Amino acid sequence: MDSNLIAPVGVLGFGVEGQSTFNYLVRNGIKDIVIMDKNPVKLPEVSAGINVKVSSGENYMDGLKDCVTVVRSAGVYPMSPALFKFQMNGGLMTSQIQLFLEQTKSKKVVGVTGTLGKGSTVSMISHILTKCGVNNEIGGNFGVPALDLLKDETADRVSILELSSFQLMTLSVSPDVAVVLRVSTEHLDWHQSVEEYRDAKANLVRWQKRAGTCVYLKDAEPTAKIASESPAKTKFAVSLKDGPSAGDGDAVIDGATLAIDGEKLYLSDCKVRGIYQLENMAAATLACKALGIKVADAFEALKSYETLPFRMEFKGEKRGIEFFNDSYATRPDATIAATASMKRPFALILGGSEKNADFTELSQILVNDRPNLKRIALIGATAERMLESLKQAGLKVPASIFPTLEEAFADSLQIGKGGTVIMSPACASFGLFKNYKVRGQVFDKLVAEL
Repeated sequence: MDSNLIAPVGVLGFGVEGQSTFNYLVRNGIKDIVIMDKNPVKLPEVSAGINVKVSSGENYMDGLKDCVTVVRSAGVYPMSPALFKFQMNGGLMTSQIQLFLEQTKSKKVVGVTGTLGKGSTVSMISHILTKCGVNNEIGGNFGVPALDLLKDETADRVSILELSSFQLMTLSVSPDVAVVLRVSTEHLDWHQSVEEYRDAKANLVRWQKRAGTCVYLKDAEPTAKIASESPAKTKFAVSLKDGPSAGDGDAVIDGATLAIDGEKLYLSDCKVRGIYQLENMAAATLACKALGIKVADAFEALKSYETLPFRMEFKGEKRGIEFFNDSYATRPDATIAATASMKRPFALILGGSEKNADFTELSQILVNDRPNLKRIALIGATAERMLESLKQAGLKVPASIFPTLEEAFADSLQIGKGGTVIMSPACASFGLFKNYKVRGQVFDKLVAEL
């Protein structure tokens, strides 16, 4: 049992992660537990002898007065006055990821963060390791909550964690291999500033040991700055042949080709679409190189890697029109990356729920740098603000607002034979849909019914 966890222990936030924390505490013999959540709490059954208190509703943080230690769920902002006061009074705050990294028996832990591409990179690393016969598990922000990974852990395993800024914010221990992908701005409805967001990301590398490895994108300035904080002796850089670093990196992306250690991987030999995936492939290969995998073997494995659902997923061609489902693109920069790989004239479905993102750069790129963009259909709460931003950038192609995805899809079909329809919303899906998966499923259904 970890000595940090002095009971009573509070579980702050009782969603999927909080429930996983609760089960972990019960498994580890903690008898006094306080559950705190703004929403009503449905208690799981517990064996006799375990004392559980619940603090819910607007004043759910009042439960802190009954705790010595609190395990914060990722979605709970750690800099609140209530948590500050709790710690000033001697309370101890930790998190799922902190506990996992302190207790894991895995031979190596890989942590991946960035604004874009985390899920793809994590699944690529896992795919390479599996193909090369290395036992591995994915957890964290993607798939299984981290503490659930401790249940059946073996010493020969590599644990791969996808880590968001929320999870990294209070971390004081870093993984053996840290991968920092492209970092822009995100979650400014939660973080106080861009600086706070990027500072949280830096905890991925900040506490690495000298024997660790840091993989990063050399041409993305915020990413390179974060990587510079790593004490790890080995640093592997991904660089673009036509980027500021002029291809001076351990992995070099030249057009649709990736070169590492004299080996080459051609995107045309792979199942994934989207030139931006080469950055994720480069990072995944370098992370696996740090784990002792040969580059040639990693490249061979990547040829059979298939895109995660709703991430620039090619849905086939019907009526002479290609369809791409990029429902996972919940940020402007994801849509910028997706539209860059469009070869044919295309219609774009944009819009969703409001996260106060800035659409200026997206609008300027769509208007000035995407000559094959021929029409735009907008949906969701952000539609009007996006349309205004596009007009200010000098939009020349037809763009209309629709109340439903079905109507936006029907409008997009006017792109006609030889064209492409891509849904890459640049926004989250709430309001019209439960989540990006449901939005993606609706798009798939519309394509299937053609």
